[in-house]
Amino acid sequence: MAAEAFQHTVRSPALFAGVGVHTGARTRVAVRPAPVDTGIVFVRTDVREADSVVLCAPHTVVKTQLGTVIGNEAGVTVATIEHLMAALVMLGVDNAVVELDGPEMPIMDGSSLPFVKILDRAGLRTQDAPRRFIEILETVEVADGDKRAALRPAEGFEVAFEIRFPTAAIGTQAIDMAMDGQAFRDELADCRTFGFLHEVEHLRSLGLARGGSLENVVVIEDDRILNPEGLRRPDEFVRHKALDAIGDLYVLGGPILGRFEGELAGHAINNLLVRALAAQPTAWRWRTFAEALKEAV
Repeated sequence: MAAEAFQHTVRSPALFAGVGVHTGARTRVAVRPAPVDTGIVFVRTDVREADSVVLCAPHTVVKTQLGTVIGNEAGVTVATIEHLMAALVMLGVDNAVVELDGPEMPIMDGSSLPFVKILDRAGLRTQDAPRRFIEILETVEVADGDKRAALRPAEGFEVAFEIRFPTAAIGTQAIDMAMDGQAFRDELADCRTFGFLHEVEHLRSLGLARGGSLENVVVIEDDRILNPEGLRRPDEFVRHKALDAIGDLYVLGGPILGRFEGELAGHAINNLLVRALAAQPTAWRWRTFAEALKEAV
């Protein structure tokens, strides 16, 4: 707990590049160190004529179709942030400036694992300020038809998720686990995004999924997995949905002390949940472990 009680930023810039799954555009990214209490801030270095800074917050999420998109009042956006955000929060990065020269984060291999490796190489630097956790005090729940998501009080961070698809390739899958940095590395980080072949073809007809391929998406046709290498885990699908949710929750500005539950949920429901929590100040509080640190000294 001692290390987790302090804020962290990256020790050195984490540099990488890749294509966006929807735009197909190649983007270069630099995750740079940032001062205490900065949070995670995105900067579009290719934008010259407008405000290029895009903050992470529940209200800055402007689109949730096929990924989480944040934007500012000038209309500048950054798409598909969730896989990097999941890696940042679970590795303990509280403060960073993410510079990118395009509208969409690279999809890499479709999971958070490349970001974990990149951040590990950059390293972390402990900062002289207590880490602020979002402690859930009261249950907050949202629903849309049969889709639902909730945050409930718990001693630590827990993630439970259930999905159901009418294909033998997926069927019904569920996970329920305590989640910390090591559990994220071991259980979720390598799980890739997925889609159905007929959906990919339709999206491409709309000018989307231009960067999607078997290199970065698990593609399903009827009851078959089309990727030659198959799945990384038998329940890779539900684990990736949990990964997405962890990234979507981090727009709240801090790691969660509580239990997340999702059923058939996606980015839209996840954002409804973070907005509902932000709108209920009695349901949560900021918590630090500064007192415990003083006692330990």
